[in-house]
Amino acid sequence: MRIFKFGGASVKDAEGVRRVASIVNHFSEEDIFIVVSAMGKTTNALEGLVQAFIASNAEACRGQFKTIKEAHLKTITELFPSGDATLEEEIEELFRQLDTILNAPPVGSFNQVYDQIVSFGELLSTKIVSAYLKSANFPNRWLDARRLIRTDQNFRAARVNWNYTRRLVQENVRPGNSYITQGFIAGDDNFKTTTLGREGSDYTASVLAYVLQAQELTIWKDVPGVLNGDPKVFEKTELLKKISYREAIELAFYGASVIHPKTIQPLQERGVPLRVRSFADLELEGTVIGEGVQLEPFMPCFIRKEKQQLISLATRDLAFIAEDHLSKIYKLFHQYGLRVNLSQHAATSSSFCVNDDPIASPALLEQLKQSFDVSVVGDLDLFTVRHYNQEAIAEIQARGRKLVEQVTMDTYQIVIRN
Repeated sequence: MRIFKFGGASVKDAEGVRRVASIVNHFSEEDIFIVVSAMGKTTNALEGLVQAFIASNAEACRGQFKTIKEAHLKTITELFPSGDATLEEEIEELFRQLDTILNAPPVGSFNQVYDQIVSFGELLSTKIVSAYLKSANFPNRWLDARRLIRTDQNFRAARVNWNYTRRLVQENVRPGNSYITQGFIAGDDNFKTTTLGREGSDYTASVLAYVLQAQELTIWKDVPGVLNGDPKVFEKTELLKKISYREAIELAFYGASVIHPKTIQPLQERGVPLRVRSFADLELEGTVIGEGVQLEPFMPCFIRKEKQQLISLATRDLAFIAEDHLSKIYKLFHQYGLRVNLSQHAATSSSFCVNDDPIASPALLEQLKQSFDVSVVGDLDLFTVRHYNQEAIAEIQARGRKLVEQVTMDTYQIVIRN
């Protein structure tokens, strides 16, 4: 079986869904398991809905809900000009469920509420894509990932229960069929919705590839493969034809957008190749990530993480920042779901570059202020260069004012204020 993963850009509109049908029909002689993300910027819109819901802003909730619903109904109308009563009822039922959640008090922690609401993006997109593929003569079975991928209750960053997931997949997947399911979302033992972390659809596809011992995992993108930098940010980018599992993990760890940080490990353990291909041109072979291959061609690789904030902490009594302090600090970052992208430590102070999360950051900062003097600088960029040279460093340094810089043998990082 092949695993195909289509991200939000692949299914952002009716044209994208039609293109997905054209791609899978090109491989119609094979069994394919399709993993689909939420359409376009739906996840961002649902995160806005979460913020309005938590803030008890009923008017904003209604507005955001309406916008999300109208966007999906527009896509359905364009795909099915004559209508599809079954699909329309399924979509209406999902919106009824979401509306019920929004008209009741929040249940559970913030992270649990987040997972419960944001997961609707993938449920909606896969219902639409599945129905259209059937109409385009590609039979498939729709599976609910919440009943397929079993996790713990670490909402927003759930950990997979591999043995239970393997059993569920084996119970639901049979040779001779093609399937479609949601990326990013999963479920715990109590049938509560969990998510695997932002951009977790790649990881879902990797989990399935591992469990099914797939022939190959293909991630379809709006780029020709893995480039040595985002062409929207960096000039004269080039295609990387081959990348080792280890190098791919390094690139993902530092924020390369084409692959999720946790995606590579299950594939490496099973020896399943990962191919990143362009959904716009089937003639392009893309990038192959596998065992024992060298970076080809060997060159500096550039990564930018936007919307960063630099949190600086200092002890009030001039005590050293020691292990007990750091343990407490990192526990809080974990509790609020904020990953530290870079850190530096001095005798009585530490600085942490993290994603600027408008929901989690304010609450985290209030907790830190109880024990430390805290200063924050926002709206920053974190640049990382793997396999840097002096020319690459000079190019990045020219982009703004340096706040923090860190250099290791293979990696250069700098936090910049534009």
